[in-house]
Amino acid sequence: MLTIIDRYIVKNFALNFLMGLVVFVTIFLAIDYMSTSMRFHAPTEIMLRYYRYYLPLIVYQLIPVGGMVGTMFTLSMLNRNNELVALFSMGLSLARVSLPILVSLGLVCVFTFWMGDHVTPAMARKMNYVYYVEMRNRPSLYSTVRENKIWYRSENTIFNIQALNAAQGTAQGITLYYFDEAWTLVQLIKAKSVKMQDRAWGLEDGTVTLFAEESSFPLTKPFAKKTLMMSDELSDIRSAAPSSETLSVSELRRYVQKNKEAGLDTLSYEVDLYAKMSFAFAALVLSLMGIPFTVQQSRAGGNMLSIGLSIGIAFVYWVMYSASLTLGKHGSVPPMIAAWGPNLICGLFATVMLMRLKR
Repeated sequence: MLTIIDRYIVKNFALNFLMGLVVFVTIFLAIDYMSTSMRFHAPTEIMLRYYRYYLPLIVYQLIPVGGMVGTMFTLSMLNRNNELVALFSMGLSLARVSLPILVSLGLVCVFTFWMGDHVTPAMARKMNYVYYVEMRNRPSLYSTVRENKIWYRSENTIFNIQALNAAQGTAQGITLYYFDEAWTLVQLIKAKSVKMQDRAWGLEDGTVTLFAEESSFPLTKPFAKKTLMMSDELSDIRSAAPSSETLSVSELRRYVQKNKEAGLDTLSYEVDLYAKMSFAFAALVLSLMGIPFTVQQSRAGGNMLSIGLSIGIAFVYWVMYSASLTLGKHGSVPPMIAAWGPNLICGLFATVMLMRLKR
């Protein structure tokens, strides 16, 4: 049962959490809006629609920072007003004082996971529609992704990609269909892997099949390596890769399983799958890291010191988190360790720091 002190702490945490979230979201929106408007010069109506769908993704990404700000501001206020000293004199430990905040953060983690699994995928798909169709006027790029595969048509050529690693410029399981003016299939090219370097695509381990009118049977010839020069517009195909942010956890898990069974490389998507789950706990981890620093700070620092500490801790965490995911996607560490490692390391560091406080 919540005591008066618990309700007081929870109330202040909720207010500080919302305040921090609003401030950081506003700053992010202002900077991103100026950058995007300078790049595309899209009408205001389209820009507003784009950011209407983008806003939930921004909130989702900044919830951990909001949770940390809420925790640090709440404890800083208690410390500044000598309320922490009074609570300690009553026999309450730092763990007991922080308990209502940690319970609130647990609910924030649950909400973060729900939002990332049910809200942001749908918003990301709508945002991509506005981006490709209305802002860039490239509807073909938006229409490439269907059921976690990529289909694309360029003049009389249609091709399908099973798995695309946009960051590394590689793809697996590509099939190209070439048609004549009467839309009769004249050539079929299949390859297990592709390396994309602008217009030059290097196909490896594949076959070329020709459908000639004078022959009753198609002629198939295997190849080890083959280079194709693609049209200029296909240089953008890498940006149309099936994005993990447009898929829920269950959809992403099915996608990984299906492509694994087909022998395709799913390493990047496996890392993203674990990251979707580990990210939900980022607010708790960041807050745990902030507690010892907040309790030890002097009363003279006030909120400005809390803001500085929040930014510093968040920066360190995001650098570690991003670096770990990158290592995972390059195969340097297992996907699960890549996604959960930063949380475990930061959580262990916070635990050691809290134990050293002896409060």
